[in-house]
Amino acid sequence: MKISSLYVTPIERRGLIVQIHTDEGLTGIGAPMNYEHGRTVERAILDMSDYLVGKDPRQIEDHWQVIFRSSYSRQMPILLAALSGIDMACLDILGQSLGAPIWRLLGGSVRDKIRVYSSTGGPEPEKYAEGALRAVEKGFTAVKMCPFPEPVRYIDTPAMVDKTVRRVAAVREAVGQEVDVALDFHRAVSPAMARMVLPELEPLRPMFVEEPTHPENVDALLDIAQSTSIPIATGERNTTRWGFREICEKRAAAVLQPDIRHCGGILEIRKIASLAEIHYLSLAPHSASDPLGVVASVHAMAGVPNFLIQEFGGGDGNELFEEPLAFKDGFVELPTEPGMGVKIDGEKLKALKMDDWRLRPARRHPEDDSVNDI
Repeated sequence: MKISSLYVTPIERRGLIVQIHTDEGLTGIGAPMNYEHGRTVERAILDMSDYLVGKDPRQIEDHWQVIFRSSYSRQMPILLAALSGIDMACLDILGQSLGAPIWRLLGGSVRDKIRVYSSTGGPEPEKYAEGALRAVEKGFTAVKMCPFPEPVRYIDTPAMVDKTVRRVAAVREAVGQEVDVALDFHRAVSPAMARMVLPELEPLRPMFVEEPTHPENVDALLDIAQSTSIPIATGERNTTRWGFREICEKRAAAVLQPDIRHCGGILEIRKIASLAEIHYLSLAPHSASDPLGVVASVHAMAGVPNFLIQEFGGGDGNELFEEPLAFKDGFVELPTEPGMGVKIDGEKLKALKMDDWRLRPARRHPEDDSVNDI
């Protein structure tokens, strides 16, 4: 079996779909990361196709090593996004050729289903609460919220702290103690501000606080983690096991959140999970956009003993797949069909195709128009 061609389609909600075609009629699908630079990722995939066309798609680890090691800088997220999508698509082909779902090829499962969480937004406390209740009514047992809908200064006012606490308290009161509430600070605050806010939130017992500051400085993250009883989560912007090494060794977080669409793909996220396991850290993979990324994560996490929960960004794929993922009572069933276990509906893909590549506008503080992290 040989790879004959690769094709990339940008879709709404900042998604990309790569299709790898073979000379035996099998087509594999993958979901590379597209965060405003989809054209660059697409170009990287086409560059990699010069090497891949004519190769056996089932030699996945060898292709991964060749492409990864041929890069001048191995940790470039754009290239790893492309490589992640290729990894998924090749595993899809392998599974189809053997008549087995990807998770079974990886050694089988240690669970029958994958717990997932939904999101809720504001900006007012009652809006956060209403969104959380809608998620619970749909069957979710966990929700995540970003309590900072507006820009935050390096050290902001007591009023800002109070508003943040009220938003989280409204959700906790609405859903009760049986539903987990995770918080996403989305790197919007400084370490000083995070240490001001976190003690105020501890009585509300969040499941975890995601990216309480910029993730690039592991020691700053460690200081925050040691200052609070709330589990700290991070990792959606990190790539490969090397990008998680220092976090794990210093125990700067309790929960790792690699995104399968740019951390290196299915095989690499399993290696990250093993690294986390020996440091007693859990995984809650990030997947905020397209549903195919969720599917790939479901396969990868099926056999991970230290899996915690999966982000359900992109949902069950009803708007893209011929048959959506089976969701019930806060869990997704493991796919049983070969490969990815889902098939893309051609007409639905056409409807979701996106040609608008504009960057999102920067978030600015209303008082002085200074740029704030999104």
